[in-house]
Amino acid sequence: MHKFFIDGPSGRLETILAEPKESPKGIAVVAHPHPLHGGTMDNKVVYTLFNSILELGFIAVKFNFRGVGKSEGSFDEGIGETEDIVTVTQTIQHQFDHHLHDKPLLLAGFSFGGGVQLRAVERLHPQSLVLVAPSIRTAGTVFSYSGIEQILIIHGDQDEITPLHTILDWATPHTLPIVVIPGAEHFFHGKLPVLKNTIHNFMKT
Repeated sequence: MHKFFIDGPSGRLETILAEPKESPKGIAVVAHPHPLHGGTMDNKVVYTLFNSILELGFIAVKFNFRGVGKSEGSFDEGIGETEDIVTVTQTIQHQFDHHLHDKPLLLAGFSFGGGVQLRAVERLHPQSLVLVAPSIRTAGTVFSYSGIEQILIIHGDQDEITPLHTILDWATPHTLPIVVIPGAEHFFHGKLPVLKNTIHNFMKT
């Protein structure tokens, strides 16, 4: 596991990268929850996403948005944070381009990070998207999933921050399926093993 900084649009971005033991299947970038509510790349749901994807054979990357941890800059309502994701992703893609240029990109995010990943889709053109309790308010109204081969959206039926009905209302016009974990609230207390298994089962299909 490597910890380093990437030059972002508003300063350095604190980044962690881990490589699988075998030849990587692709690159995965994970985004964390809301910076103004204690969200960091050390969040336990982000940790679960990061490790699950690493175990599936991807180069796993997570980072702190601007103004979080040792990352420079300040909160920018999801707009600047989208630029952060684009910069981190493109930097890592360039770093591994010599042997991963034809490998897929996976974007993953939890809560606010999931909403920001939805904003980044049109610019990064991922093959896979894994979102856990995504913030639809952060995502905005425009979303195109053209070209995305796999989309996994996981939500808890007891989510008190982003109620299940809001994600269902958003998903309906897009005809996107939602995987609902019974008894799970927003931070998936006691449900992280179920979350991990859901991701593994989906990505292996």
